[in-house]
Amino acid sequence: SIAKDKFIPSLKKLSSVIQLQGSKAILQIYHGGRMAHSNLNLGRQPVAPSAIKANRPWAELPKELSTTDIELLIHQFGQAVRRAIQAGFDGVEIHGANTYLLQQFFSPQTNRRTDDWGGSFEKRLRFPLRIIEEAHKMAEEYADDDFIIGYRLSPEEIETPGIRLEDTFQFIDAIIDAKVDYIHLSLKHYYQPSIVGIGNYHVNIPKEIYNYIDNRVPLINVGNIITAEDANKALEYSDLVAIGRQLIVDPKWIQKHQLNREKDINKSIRLNQQSKLVIPDELWDVITSSPGWFPIEK
Repeated sequence: SIAKDKFIPSLKKLSSVIQLQGSKAILQIYHGGRMAHSNLNLGRQPVAPSAIKANRPWAELPKELSTTDIELLIHQFGQAVRRAIQAGFDGVEIHGANTYLLQQFFSPQTNRRTDDWGGSFEKRLRFPLRIIEEAHKMAEEYADDDFIIGYRLSPEEIETPGIRLEDTFQFIDAIIDAKVDYIHLSLKHYYQPSIVGIGNYHVNIPKEIYNYIDNRVPLINVGNIITAEDANKALEYSDLVAIGRQLIVDPKWIQKHQLNREKDINKSIRLNQQSKLVIPDELWDVITSSPGWFPIEK
């Protein structure tokens, strides 16, 4: 967590280890909004732009945020950025994807407000843009000039009404104007087709976005990158690639590619490998109880 100053010392250890051999340490910050759960949040009711329950079997009815609540959240996001700077991170990534709070404000599916924080397209943009603005304020006050502020987004929603690619293009224009340093997609696959309508299956979403950004900021592509060939294909329409699950499956993934040992790369987790892979108990429990999330060899 980065919600309190007491976490700064442990976060500093984390940033230092990441930077030890030259990597940049960038901390992803987010708020779950209605995707949170009271069982994981000291019994507190989840909050959201509007009191609309998510279409998930475990979801709870969220409390609609007041104007005062919203301003407090913006301040708290800023304080998270300040702590990241004081913990030695080189940047932050504002997580506005995966139907979390920032996406909930932008989406017409989850934001049914009629005040200054919802309704029109411009008003639904307001909360994410204020978070970016607050991040810049903290960076100007506490960080060096090269502090990085990135933004992660989900380009489409399957629901109606919901975010469509044309909305995302306008959103991208707005956050580039707000001076984000890069954009990171959240997708299941690095050449994912549109999830909206049968007729759009041929549309390569990362490619469409890469072409639209047109080198204004770097784009990070992501999703099911398992081999070096996958990474190279993803780089045909992005500037960087993000690899998550595969580095948990095989922490030596990069080194094996560098040494041309691709045949030695592990593509699945064995149930007797938790200790070897240094996977914490809670994460291990989720991995082994979530069918289809990780490839598991039983």
